[in-house]
Amino acid sequence: MKIAVIPGDGIGVDVTAEAVKVLERVATRRGLKFDPVYLPWSADHYLKTGETVPPGGFDDLSQNYDAIFMGAFGDPRVPDMKHAADILLGARFTLDLYVNYRPVRCLDDRLCPLKGFGAKDVDFVVFRENTEGSYVGSGGHLKKGTPDEVAVQEDVSTRKGVERIVRYAFEFAKARGRKRVLMSDKSNAMRFVGDLWQRAFWETAKEYPGIEASHLYVDALCMQMVKDPRQFEVIVTNNMFGDITTDLGASLQGGLGMAASGNLHPGRVSMFEPVHGSAPKYAGTGKANPFGAILTAALLLDHLGHAAEAAAVEAAVGACVRDGAATADVGGSLTTSRAGDAVCERLRL
Repeated sequence: MKIAVIPGDGIGVDVTAEAVKVLERVATRRGLKFDPVYLPWSADHYLKTGETVPPGGFDDLSQNYDAIFMGAFGDPRVPDMKHAADILLGARFTLDLYVNYRPVRCLDDRLCPLKGFGAKDVDFVVFRENTEGSYVGSGGHLKKGTPDEVAVQEDVSTRKGVERIVRYAFEFAKARGRKRVLMSDKSNAMRFVGDLWQRAFWETAKEYPGIEASHLYVDALCMQMVKDPRQFEVIVTNNMFGDITTDLGASLQGGLGMAASGNLHPGRVSMFEPVHGSAPKYAGTGKANPFGAILTAALLLDHLGHAAEAAAVEAAVGACVRDGAATADVGGSLTTSRAGDAVCERLRL
């Protein structure tokens, strides 16, 4: 496994170190070759050199690595977040990582914030279209800074883009034995993009007669996720709504510190990142929760064909949570590094 490791900014550096620690332990136990290659792309690098991504950087990633592991980006010294946009969004768009994969799985009853529900009730997956929609940067300003200023932000969706993420969701459900796929949009208000999503979803659903297809407007989806998360197995939605609903999903599994994600393109190099921010004020303090990053490493292992090892990592994180061998945000008292050590100690391989 030759992995490009980009720790990024703030606590990204701290939690990435723990994810790599766990991957190294897995590789040692299983006799796997693990070759992490660290890339300096970050706010520090940008401020020193003026460079966000070196020329040919994304070509290098796509041609010479099995996967990419990214930490987190954001630094108050770069208020326009140029480096973050160039690196993170650049990877998603340039490498065409059209699947944002967010498992929402609660590992212990005490992490579930919903009255009357527990860990067994929170186990679904959200697939977010990752390369189109409102995040393509289409739009602009007219008469900026004046009383007559006009700002336009456009949602750009294509039939190809919508259909391939919808199909990925159905194929995932079919492969994993899940029986329900729900599509969420706001087609009652966003009529043109909504119409495209509606047609693509229902036409694709006909090809999967054994899977129940359904639809909810995104506001109704958020309400139902809180009301009863048991009703969901696979959710597919657009870029913006996926961004919002998956953070709500993270709250059902113990917070952003527990949330993992993959940015995928089947058959190509894919990128994996925990979903929390860089939290600069906590960098180097030992307070950051590394479990989201470690669970992201488990997704990376699974994607590269090491399903048993991935399951062992998730089980080890779950054992840490149950034992209280965790950081303060999930009920423990360990530092970031010690929480990573605790996962390694509980690995059963």
